[in-house]
Amino acid sequence: MGIQVKSKIQHQINGGVYLVVNPAEGIDTVFPKVKAALAGGIDVLQIWNHWQEHQDQKAFIDTIIVVAHEYNVPVFINEEWQWLKNTMLDGVHFDSVPLNWASIQREIDRPFLTGITCGNDAERIQWGIDYADYLSFCSMFPSASAGTCEIVRPEVVRETRQKTSAPIFVSGGITPDLIKDLLPLGINGVAVISAILKADDPTQATRHFKLELKSK
Repeated sequence: MGIQVKSKIQHQINGGVYLVVNPAEGIDTVFPKVKAALAGGIDVLQIWNHWQEHQDQKAFIDTIIVVAHEYNVPVFINEEWQWLKNTMLDGVHFDSVPLNWASIQREIDRPFLTGITCGNDAERIQWGIDYADYLSFCSMFPSASAGTCEIVRPEVVRETRQKTSAPIFVSGGITPDLIKDLLPLGINGVAVISAILKADDPTQATRHFKLELKSK
């Protein structure tokens, strides 16, 4: 994958439950929910680049990294790859193809992981196949959390599975009961926000997702 040295990356992506957190809610609100979800078995964590005005972004990132790494869970930042230069973030997740990919790798100057949200877009899918450590498809179902994501055609995910062995995540309106219908597409995991973070018990909610994923 480009100039990255995979053998030196501590955490790898295999699938499972991928949690996206909104830092604008503040660390006091987010932290206990994240810790509870990690106890339930979260496999990957992403910090969405949605910040409060004057928020101490580095302090938030560092706090999340410390607790996630206690569970050996990799932490990604959404889009803002510059944070990989002065934090222990494991990777960056792109929502579109980075036009300056080679220069980004040179500037970060250390091994890191990469993911991309593909949708139905052939260019993003191909970039993910060529360069990313995982691909994510949003949105499989209508969802407030998925925002402006288009609805992904199931055949797009199925065809992508035939082209790559990289982990594939799906997101958008996914509940544990829907996973059985998504597994035949060849997915390795699901990305969620509110289904876990707004649950009364994030630990149990995470375990429920993991149980359904293991049913394949």
